[in-house]
Amino acid sequence: MIPAIGLVVGIIAGLVLHPTVPLWAQPYLPIAVVAALDAVFGGVRAVLDGIFDDKVFIVSFLSNVVVAAFIVFLGDQLGVGTQLSTGVVVVLGVRIFSNVASIRRHLFRA
Repeated sequence: MIPAIGLVVGIIAGLVLHPTVPLWAQPYLPIAVVAALDAVFGGVRAVLDGIFDDKVFIVSFLSNVVVAAFIVFLGDQLGVGTQLSTGVVVVLGVRIFSNVASIRRHLFRA
């Protein structure tokens, strides 16, 4: 219940405060959000499978975000930032959809 309350409070705070993202962080923020979503859906899947570990979740969450942002940063330095960004989104998207499919099978037995 606490994570759900935190999510609602965070959404409301974002809508009320209208935070701005610095220009240097703008290319990395969408990738970090997708990486964080991958970790969240993986955590939900682990909860439903009965194998959730909070330490594993935190490490997965942080490492997904850092590695994804580093790959995009590296791509920017090499001049192929959009291609690597697309690659990261595709890989994480496949993982997200895989986790969502597992969650759906678990919840709806379908």
